[in-house]
Amino acid sequence: MSELISKNNHARSFRWELLATVSALALLTNVIASPEAEARDADRDRPTVWIELGGQLERNDGIGSPFAPAFTQLQPTPAPFETASPIDVQHNPRYSKGAQAAITLAPAGSDWSFSASVRYGRSNGKKHVIAQTHPERSKYFGPSYGRQPMPASQQVPQFADTTVRLSESHTILDFNAGKDVGLGLFGHDSTSVFSVGVRFAQFTSRADVKVRTRQNIKVSNMLPDPKYFPSYKFHTYYMRANNERSFHGIGPSLSWQASEPVTGNPEDGEFAVDWGLNGAILFGRQKAKLHHQTTDSYYKGRKYYAPSGNFGTHYKRYPAVLGNPQRSHSVVVPNIGAFAGLSYRIENFKVSAGYRADFFFNATDGGIDTRQQFDRSFHGPFALFSVGL
Repeated sequence: MSELISKNNHARSFRWELLATVSALALLTNVIASPEAEARDADRDRPTVWIELGGQLERNDGIGSPFAPAFTQLQPTPAPFETASPIDVQHNPRYSKGAQAAITLAPAGSDWSFSASVRYGRSNGKKHVIAQTHPERSKYFGPSYGRQPMPASQQVPQFADTTVRLSESHTILDFNAGKDVGLGLFGHDSTSVFSVGVRFAQFTSRADVKVRTRQNIKVSNMLPDPKYFPSYKFHTYYMRANNERSFHGIGPSLSWQASEPVTGNPEDGEFAVDWGLNGAILFGRQKAKLHHQTTDSYYKGRKYYAPSGNFGTHYKRYPAVLGNPQRSHSVVVPNIGAFAGLSYRIENFKVSAGYRADFFFNATDGGIDTRQQFDRSFHGPFALFSVGL
């Protein structure tokens, strides 16, 4: 009888131990699986497509050299150039305005993403600057009139009349495949995406310049005949020039983009710090097509005291100075860039703003009569709006 009771007690004890073991295993399994389930749920809720639109204001540098004919560089500096030099008037617009767009595909259950983006910017400028000095004054000598000021209608001013039309545009296309390797690198919700891809860049610029000047005026005060006013000697210069410059290139690219949440969460609103680096090697061609012509006319004579006010009897036109250089070269252009900014995300909407810079080394031929390579750079603030689908 006692043996039967003992067996029953052992059976009940074994059942309780078995039940406790199973319960502990079930609880442990639930604890381990819970984060994985949450991760799967979060992955299912993550947008698989992001569409991004924005704009930027960028400073342009390295477009090319201005036309600088010999008459603009005389020493001492001609008086009209002290206030408005034709060389300074040719400076390209300092800033360009542009837009950008991107689409990113991020398959569910994967750390990979695939993106395509385009940036475009342009600037235009027109300037018409006239600089004029006070007319060259003289005294009239004659037996009938005596010593008296020359009438204003007979005075001759120096001047520089410059008209410039400038335009520039640039386009950058990127196609990338990236992998998020930021698990635990900067924090639980941070991202760190390394990408490889292809970059295409195109830069174009045009300029049309007209310059007309009257300078180096010399006045003779002594005249033997009182019916004439003083004698003048001066040069009149005229220049017409235009250019077209371009670069087209394509090559492999490498980039890194990271984001670190600062406060909040995507459901209720989250602020994050974003930054990135990029580099590429572009293989392409740079072209320069230019035309310029300068004429010099030398006047020597008197301005008659008459309503017509015509100049006197002699002038000399020197042979025109012409140039029509056309160049085309294959080039390899290194490119580096970076950006930093802040973003605010709530659910599947995000707004970003920051500062970005891109540098393309020896990208354009900015010379006039000979080749001269210039670095092209674009840097300035940007703003983006993104929506996830």
